[in-house]
Amino acid sequence: MVGAAETLSATAIGPGFARLAWVVAVLPLVSAALTLFFGKRTPGRGWIYGVAAMSAGFVLSVLVLWHFVQGGGAVGSSVTWFTIGPLHVEAGQYVDGLTAIMLIVVTAVSLAVHVYSIGYMHDDVRFTWFYVVLSVFTAAMLNVVIADNLIQLLVGWEVMGLCSYLLIGHWWEERINSNAAIKAFITTRIGDVPFMFGIFVLIAATGFHSANIQQVGELVGGPDVSRGLVSVAALLLFGGTIGKSAQFPLHVWLPDAMQGPTPVSALIHAATMVAAGVYLVGRMYSVFLHAAPEVLGFVGIIGGITMFGAALLALVQDDIKRVLAYSTVSQLAYMVTAMSVGPAGRDAAFFHLFTHAFFKALLFLGAGCVIHAVHSNNMSDMGGLWRRMPVTFWTFAFGSAALAGIPPLAGFWSKDELLVAASKGHAVVFTLMLVTALVTAFYTTRMVMLTFLGPYRGHGEPEEAPAVMTGPLVALALGTVSVGFLGAALTRGVFFKWVFFEVPEPVTFVLWVATLSILAAGLGVLAGWYVYRERPEPDPVFQLGWLSSVLVNKFYLDEVYMNGIVLPVRDRLAAAAVWFDRNVLDGMVNGTARLTKDLALGTDEFDRTVVDSAVNGVAQAAGFTGGLLRYLQSGNVQRYAAFLFVGVVVLAIVITRI
Repeated sequence: MVGAAETLSATAIGPGFARLAWVVAVLPLVSAALTLFFGKRTPGRGWIYGVAAMSAGFVLSVLVLWHFVQGGGAVGSSVTWFTIGPLHVEAGQYVDGLTAIMLIVVTAVSLAVHVYSIGYMHDDVRFTWFYVVLSVFTAAMLNVVIADNLIQLLVGWEVMGLCSYLLIGHWWEERINSNAAIKAFITTRIGDVPFMFGIFVLIAATGFHSANIQQVGELVGGPDVSRGLVSVAALLLFGGTIGKSAQFPLHVWLPDAMQGPTPVSALIHAATMVAAGVYLVGRMYSVFLHAAPEVLGFVGIIGGITMFGAALLALVQDDIKRVLAYSTVSQLAYMVTAMSVGPAGRDAAFFHLFTHAFFKALLFLGAGCVIHAVHSNNMSDMGGLWRRMPVTFWTFAFGSAALAGIPPLAGFWSKDELLVAASKGHAVVFTLMLVTALVTAFYTTRMVMLTFLGPYRGHGEPEEAPAVMTGPLVALALGTVSVGFLGAALTRGVFFKWVFFEVPEPVTFVLWVATLSILAAGLGVLAGWYVYRERPEPDPVFQLGWLSSVLVNKFYLDEVYMNGIVLPVRDRLAAAAVWFDRNVLDGMVNGTARLTKDLALGTDEFDRTVVDSAVNGVAQAAGFTGGLLRYLQSGNVQRYAAFLFVGVVVLAIVITRI
C-alpha cells in the first residue's frame, strides 16, 4: 500500500545550517538540469552551472560542519515515502559530524574537478554532456552521504554506478574505453547484488519495522534479533564494499577505469564511488560489531590481501594513472583493514578517508596535467618535466610525499592513526601495514622520478598547464599540507570530536609507532631513489624473473576470470542460444511459414475451383440472358411492333381458351 507523504519528524539538537544539508545534494541536480537544457546556449557551454552549484555546496558544507565545531548535535528529518505492511520507507536526511565531513570532502574535490575540467575537456565534442553527468554523479554520492535510510542510500549507490559507466566510457568510440566502462559496470553490479540482499536481510532481521539507518543500528543489538541473521546481513553488505571500493577479488575494474577522462578518475578515486564502500561499512558499523567476530575477521583478511597485493601491482605499471589506481585500491584496503580491528580503527579509517581525498585528487589532477602536456599516459614517454612544469611538479611532489607517509603532510598523520589502532593487539595487521607503507613509498618515488626527473623521453615541447588546471592543484596541495593536523595530538584530535562527538581515548603521539612509520617510508623513498637515480634500462622491476611475470599479469586474475568464467559461460550460453534459435525459434518460424504457405495454396485452389467457377457461371448466365435481351431491346421500332402483334395474338388465344 503506497501512501502520500506524511508528517515531518526531526531529532535536532540545535538547528542552524545543519538542517539545510539536503540542499547540498539538490544543488548539483539543479545544475545538471540547467546544463542539459541550456548548456549549449550558455557562454562556455554550461560549465558555469556546475561550478556555481559546487561552490555554493562547498560553502554550505562548511557552515554545516561549523554546527558541529560549535558542539551541535545530530539533525535528522524525513518524510514517509511509501508503506509496505509494517515497514515505513522514508526519504530524508541524517546529519551528524561524519555527514558534515563527507560533505566537505565531496564538494571540495568535485569543485576542484569541475574547475579543472574547463581546461582539460575544453575541446571535447561532448563537453556539455560531460558536465551534466559529472553533476549527477556528485549528487548521487551526496545522497548516499545524507541518506537516513538504506533504501534511499541504495538509490544514490546505483545512480553512481550508472554515472561511472557513462563517464568511464565517455570516449566510447574507442573499443578499449567502452570495454572498460562495461567491465566497471558489470563488476560493481556483481558486488551490488549481495549488498541489496543484505539490506533485505537486515530489514527482515529487525522485524520489518524500519529501514532507517539509526533505528536499524539500535535494533540489531536487541535480544529479539538473531545474531546469525545480523552476521549474514553484515557479510552481504560488505559485498557492496568489495565491489564499489574495489577490494579483492572485485578490484579488477578500477585500473581499467583509467580509460576515462582524468578528471573523472580523480572524482571516482577521491570523493565519490570508491569512497562509498568504506563509508558504508563505517556508517553501518554497529551491524558489524553485533555480528559474529568472524565477520570482522573476514573483513580484515580481504582488506589485508588487497592492501599488500595492490601495492605490489603498482610497482610494475608504466601508465601513471594505473600506478595511482592501484595505489587507491591499496589505500582503501588500509581503511577496510583498520575497520576490522575495532572502533579505534573505524575512527582512524575515516580520518584516512578524509586526508586521502585531498592528496589523491591532487595526484590524479597532476597526472592529468602531465598527460595533457606530453599526450601520453606512459611514464616511459615522460621525464625531465620538473623544469618545464614547475607548478605541476611541486604540487605533485607534495601529494606524493603525503601518499608515501612523509611528515608532516596529511598522509603521515592519518596513516599513523591507522598504525596506532592496529598496534593494540593486532600484530599481523600492524606488520602488514608497515610493509605496505614501505612498498608504497618505493613505487611513489619511482613514479615521481620517472615522470619529472632525468632526461625527457617524449616528443614535442611540453608546457605548463593553464591556470584553470593548476589552480585546483594549488588548492588541493594546501589541503594536503594542512588537513592532517586536524587529527593530530597537537590539536587534540578535533577531527574525531567533530565526527564522533567524543573521543574514547585521547589522541596521543605514539613515538615508537611514528618512528617505525617514518622508517618504513624513509626506506621506501631511499630505495626508490637508489634504484632509479641512474635511469636504468630496462626497468629493474621487470627483471625479477617469475615475480615480475606474476605482477605484470596482475596475478593472472583477469585470465582466470576470462578463461574460467567469462568465456565458458559466454560460449556455452552462445552455443545454447544458437541451438535454441535454430531448433526452436527457427522451427517455429519455419513451421508457421509452411502452414501459411499450405493455407495459401489451399485458398488458391478453392479460389480457382469454387469461387472462380461460381463467378464464371454467373458471368456466363448473365451473358446468355444479356444475349437474349439484346434481341429484345434492339431499338428497332418495326421489330417492337411485330413483337407487340405476336404478343396480342398469343394473349387473345390464351384468353379464348380460358
